[in-house]
Amino acid sequence: MVLGMLFVPLPPLLLDFGLAISISLSVLILMVALWIRRPLDFNSFPTLLLMVTMLRLSLNISSTRLILSRGHTGPGAAGGVIEGFSRFIVSGDFAIGIVIFAILVVINFIVITKGSTRIAEVSARFSLDAMPGKQMAIDADLGAGIITEEEARRRRKTLEDESGFFGAMDGASKFVRGDAVAGLIITLINIVGGILIGVIQHGLTITQAMQNYTTLTIGDGLVTQIPALVVSLAAGLIVTKGGTEGATNEAVLGQLTSFPKALYMASALLVGIGLLPSFPLLVFLALAALMSGLGYMMQQQTVRKQEEEETADARRKSGEADRAEESTQSLLKLDDLKLELGSGLVPLISSMDAALPGKIKSLRSLFVKDFGFVLPSVRIKDSASLPGNTYAILVQGVEAARGEVRPTGMMVIDPAGGTIDLPGERTKEPTFGLPALWIDRARAGEAEKRGHTVVDPESVITTHMTEVIKEHMPELLSYGATQELIKNLDRDYQKLVTDITNPSPTILLQHVLQRLLAERISIRNLPLIVEAVAEVSSSTTNVATITDHVRARLANQICNALTDGSGFVPVLVMSAAWENEFTEAIKINGSERSLLMSPQRVQDFVLDARKVIQQFAAKDEWPALLVTPEVRSFVRSMLERVSPMTQIISHNEIHRKAALRTLGTIGA
Repeated sequence: MVLGMLFVPLPPLLLDFGLAISISLSVLILMVALWIRRPLDFNSFPTLLLMVTMLRLSLNISSTRLILSRGHTGPGAAGGVIEGFSRFIVSGDFAIGIVIFAILVVINFIVITKGSTRIAEVSARFSLDAMPGKQMAIDADLGAGIITEEEARRRRKTLEDESGFFGAMDGASKFVRGDAVAGLIITLINIVGGILIGVIQHGLTITQAMQNYTTLTIGDGLVTQIPALVVSLAAGLIVTKGGTEGATNEAVLGQLTSFPKALYMASALLVGIGLLPSFPLLVFLALAALMSGLGYMMQQQTVRKQEEEETADARRKSGEADRAEESTQSLLKLDDLKLELGSGLVPLISSMDAALPGKIKSLRSLFVKDFGFVLPSVRIKDSASLPGNTYAILVQGVEAARGEVRPTGMMVIDPAGGTIDLPGERTKEPTFGLPALWIDRARAGEAEKRGHTVVDPESVITTHMTEVIKEHMPELLSYGATQELIKNLDRDYQKLVTDITNPSPTILLQHVLQRLLAERISIRNLPLIVEAVAEVSSSTTNVATITDHVRARLANQICNALTDGSGFVPVLVMSAAWENEFTEAIKINGSERSLLMSPQRVQDFVLDARKVIQQFAAKDEWPALLVTPEVRSFVRSMLERVSPMTQIISHNEIHRKAALRTLGTIGA
């Protein structure tokens, strides 16, 4: 549309429509500038400023074309809007119009535009200079745990937006200034050109030409300068708002009326001015009375506010003892999971593109999906007691694991266990103790081409934390966490939990879930687990017996998790001699079972089992050990320390559709 108005002659009707749009836009921009609470709420203003400036200039060109080509016909040559301005504001007298136009140009160009340009320049400079300090403050708050990663990301985005906005306003203010100059030059050209065209081409006298063309030109100048003045005022309001929060009327009036004494002094001064000779006393007395009344109202409001503050202060002091007690309690509270970082690893969480906090947060969805376990939030904190590149993982206040990474390097691991022929620092992978190498990030591509596994330091820490959490899932499933799981069940299953025959159904369910998690069995199908516990809890209170029944109900899930790529469940079995010995060693007393086997025989069994398991572990295969239901829990307690990855399953836990494949025998 702007390009069309630059090159295509417009009829007066379309010109009127365009000028009306220009006036409407300028008023709309001023209203938005008045009501926004902070400058960034109108961050499209620089772009909008350029567009409305080009719109006014294109309308100027179209109106100039009409004035110069049809100005000899009379005041209606350039449309009704320009005629209205020339008749109503200028009163048909071009001399008055020239004076008014000159005053508007002076106000716009020298006062508003010049001041706005200077403020925009200073704001842009100060915003850029303060940016590094503000970023460091955000990083410090994030590192100290005062704000979350999401809040830090939001603050960084706001900081970037502020710098970009004030920089754009610095440039956009030049549009306003150039628009004022262009309007003045176009007006002068129209007056001189119109007089020459009227006298030479249309045979008008100089007086007639000046009357026609100057009146039209001044009307045209006013119809463009008034919107320009309004937009310049909007630009000035935005750049002068600075750090002030709230709409302009709220901020300005709230601060002006915050000092009753100032209002009283201004009222007295108005009375003094009104008493001077020839001054309208009634006008000044009315204004003085208005200011005095406003000052009295503000004084009463200040007194009420002070009384409220004193009351709040008294309440605050009366509650100090309680808060001190709460503070002591907060000191006693332990974080379920905590990751402490040495000073050299702080950039992993404080830089703008830090990936570690996001990877730690992603563990929650991983454990919910794989185990149905809602992971407690992980607190990440720097620790001065740790060496620079060391991290520590704490579970309920106790250090569970520790490792060391190079924040600027990449860890290389050979899947085949061979030697890594690359320059770097030899180390051991902290989670599984595999031989590894720290290399420069620039050599990561070369290591991948050689078939090595390349891991960044954030993934090393995340993997280590994942394994630690898997080992400590039973401890992390607290009573409160169990209650939260129950609360998320359907109402029918919540009722079923209360029907469990036990003095404390929640405690019983917690113990069963802890046993399942200890053997890395997913508790995601919690309704089925609750059903199974309710079925057997009336006949026994033995947690091991109840857990075995639950595992039998979860047979399909257990077998599905153990099935390999060929559709079989790979298992190991015990020799007949070991099965007979275990069966004879089981003693049953009511619902209680015990194993009476000598420590030496227990050691022998563990050695036999470890020998067979290690043969498959060397190939990264972990077949389950299939035993009779009566001895399953005892075999599990024997092997959980030497091979926690090995699943111990009983015949009751084999689903009817599962296909077994026996890979070896213990004690053969």
